[in-house]
Amino acid sequence: MSKTISSKPKPKRSSQGPFVIWHGMTLSGVFELLSKRPGLHWKRIGFILMLPIMGLYNSVMSAIENLFYSRRVKEVRLEHPPIFILGFWRSGTTLLHNLMTSDPQFAYPNLYQTMFPSHFLLTEKVATKLTAFIVPKSRPMDNMAVSWSVPQEDEVALCITTLISPYSVLAFPGDTDEYKPSLHIESLPEAKQNRWKAALDLFVRKIAVLSPKQIVLKSPSHTYRVETLLKMYPDAKFVYIYRDPFAVFNSACHLRRTMIEENTLGKTIFKDVENDIITIYKQAFDQYQSDKSLIPEGHLCEVKYEDLAAEPVQEMNKIYESLNLENVEGMRTAVEPQVEKLKNYKKNHFEPDPHWAKQVFDRCRDAYDLFGYAPPLAELSDEKTTTDS
Repeated sequence: MSKTISSKPKPKRSSQGPFVIWHGMTLSGVFELLSKRPGLHWKRIGFILMLPIMGLYNSVMSAIENLFYSRRVKEVRLEHPPIFILGFWRSGTTLLHNLMTSDPQFAYPNLYQTMFPSHFLLTEKVATKLTAFIVPKSRPMDNMAVSWSVPQEDEVALCITTLISPYSVLAFPGDTDEYKPSLHIESLPEAKQNRWKAALDLFVRKIAVLSPKQIVLKSPSHTYRVETLLKMYPDAKFVYIYRDPFAVFNSACHLRRTMIEENTLGKTIFKDVENDIITIYKQAFDQYQSDKSLIPEGHLCEVKYEDLAAEPVQEMNKIYESLNLENVEGMRTAVEPQVEKLKNYKKNHFEPDPHWAKQVFDRCRDAYDLFGYAPPLAELSDEKTTTDS
């Protein structure tokens, strides 16, 4: 009897290359990380042995950069308020970030800058040319193209410089409570709040040294931090993107597992991933819905992922109009050539698990109701109809 082979592709999974996120730390950062006693395992010995080597390199380059650039960084002024892209992980934030930053009027942090935040002003031009061959062609969790120059989320830099970040879970995958205080900066002790704010301010200033253009920053973690971001940048603008909650859940679980596999220094541990993703998704939804009233009128635009993927030019027009952004024609010139490529993009496919479909629907019902998405399975749709009636 012949076996039936599914034509649906399996979720993408590949290596991110020879670097882990911790290789962007200075020596002091390495010591701080190790003082927290992350799990270590002999199978990760290559990455572990590289920590002090890269830490020393980063520290030396950072010291040299400070000699040449510290005054410029201190004196630089933002000519435009930053634009923050918000939305839960795997909601389409990367797609939106890529589309917006293809408009040449904007500046943005790239992969190299977020990976080596302590010295990119000094080293980027040379280091990226020498090491371009080691960067994989696509991200480990999906088919998005990768190079040192692609837009990247500032959260990577914040994790490397402060460890006050949800990405610390990559070093402590067995302790899912370790990273959660970093999601809401206002709840942290004052010293940690100030350290985090100083790190973000410094990173933004360094990007501004490279370009006076308006900076577009993307980090799903910032969805929890609107209050803090507005205190730092009162005139900031925001774009919030949302997507079918069950599609987000499946992809976010895949992301968590993939990034732990690639970046942990110890055993690969997947502790209660599904429950944790649902919990923090609900927290992100609630926090954003509570905080968005703080954003001044005309400084927020909300966009549906499915609409953006289907009609990118039309949806980008709405964003520019809502936020009163200039250079609409420049945006169209940059985005229109990407339309066909977006239509052919191969998304990950996940077989629905009825148990988790029901969990997501039951626990994230507010999001389903507000965003207008249908329940993930037909039987849940019948259940919803019965409940509503």
